[in-house]
Amino acid sequence: MSEKSRRLTHSGELKNGTHPLPDPPRMPHVSNDRTTKRKAALIGVLSAGVALGTAELVSAATGPNSSPVTAVGSSAIDLAPVWLKDFAISTFGNYDKPVLLGGILVALVVFAAVAGIVAVRRFAVGAVMIGLLGAVGALAALTRPSASPLDALPSLAAILAGAAALHLLLGGGSSADSPDGSPSRRKFLITGTGAAVYAALGASVGRILQQRAGDVAESRAAIKLPAPVSPAAARPNGHSFPIPGLTSFETPNRDFYRVDTALVIPEITAEEWTLRIHGMVDRPVELTFADLMAKPLIERDITLCCVSNEVGGPYASTARWLGFPLAQLLREAGVQAGANQLVGTDHAGMTIGTPLDVVLDGRESLLAIGMNGEPLLPTNGFPVRQLVPGLFGYTSATKWLVDLELTTFDKYDAYWTERQWDPIGTVLTASRIDVPKPFAQVPAGPVTVAGVAWAQHRGIGAVQFRVDGGEWQSTQLSTEVSPDTWRQWRASVQLDKGLHRFEVRAADGRGDWQPEERTRPFPRGATGWHSVAVTVT
Repeated sequence: MSEKSRRLTHSGELKNGTHPLPDPPRMPHVSNDRTTKRKAALIGVLSAGVALGTAELVSAATGPNSSPVTAVGSSAIDLAPVWLKDFAISTFGNYDKPVLLGGILVALVVFAAVAGIVAVRRFAVGAVMIGLLGAVGALAALTRPSASPLDALPSLAAILAGAAALHLLLGGGSSADSPDGSPSRRKFLITGTGAAVYAALGASVGRILQQRAGDVAESRAAIKLPAPVSPAAARPNGHSFPIPGLTSFETPNRDFYRVDTALVIPEITAEEWTLRIHGMVDRPVELTFADLMAKPLIERDITLCCVSNEVGGPYASTARWLGFPLAQLLREAGVQAGANQLVGTDHAGMTIGTPLDVVLDGRESLLAIGMNGEPLLPTNGFPVRQLVPGLFGYTSATKWLVDLELTTFDKYDAYWTERQWDPIGTVLTASRIDVPKPFAQVPAGPVTVAGVAWAQHRGIGAVQFRVDGGEWQSTQLSTEVSPDTWRQWRASVQLDKGLHRFEVRAADGRGDWQPEERTRPFPRGATGWHSVAVTVT
């Protein structure tokens, strides 16, 4: 090469006399080194953490249901197919909601990690991925039953905060600090630690500010329940058997089963609570808690159960309830001809449809304010809930009740009816073996077998058990408290060593026996005989 060519080439001109294209803008570069990818993934996760921390802080002003995680979780519950809901309830029980939220957070972490890796090469694409998480949260919040435009603010704030954090953690747009194009180790340590602290504090403080547990606890503590004008009848001798392991007749308040769709327990004080009764009535009514307390209240023992209960499942409980007769309140409002459905709405917008003729047929349906001598717990519907003996909870037991509308089934589909569950929800006859426990080892000789049975509003007329598919044998029933409560049963049988199988069935007060055929809870409740296998040693 001549001296001239070398001079031209060194000055930036090609050998043929043309000039080279300008170098493209320098973009952060991801090497194939695993450490670099882990760092990029961590950047994405930290950015998502900042976004969520910001969203929780903003949710303190707009309400807990506007939190992106809560809103997405609630939408997931609404959209989940029946089989998945049944699986979650039967598998995780009362922990189904924490498991759901944990799954959402795991998915978010994985997606955010991928967004971080992408953002190191293409910041705009990574930022859009982080923003997509906020967009999903905003959409979920805006589609909740009681949503307002302000419910989108936490998710929108999350989008801005997440993009800003991603920009900062990637070096703030300045030239690269390290050979691979990522921020220097010292700078990343400082900004990353700051982002992690902000995310943790934002989420924690935001959640604390969202909660009104202190207000609700103070409101509940101030309530002195009035004496009922019609107390519950004294429970007769023999209503409960003293057998270790047998379900107690009355369920302690904190052990009362809970199955609902609320990821966040609605928190409303008694002082701010009101109930509106409207729709197909002659005289719309609005009640305060003080109005309800001043009415002549009655007290009744009632067993409630959930339609999601599998055969032998735990979702049934009994309490002594204090409240005002619902039928009397509706008659005071003036029920119009043609109304056949009572739609209850809770504080979060959840709806439950109840057949009106059942409420008005003479059974003692209640607007309950107390259970077992105390005001309702928040998990059980404080300050007021509805309950109708003989119906599953999904058509009768609206918790955190704030609205009652008289309408027709043709005009309105409540939450569960819209999802193809039976609109009536009559409780099916059920029986369960509590003693001995499944797979227990018991000594040879006389073995006690015991459990509970229920068929609310029809009562339990008989319970039978059998061993290893043999003849059905009668059991001793506890003394009936009311047709609206469950009954305990017990028996004793002589068993030899080996593996044995117990089965149980019950007949309601009309003499109709439980069917043997096993069915799943959807769409009107599970059927079949409960069985337990034990080893006699």
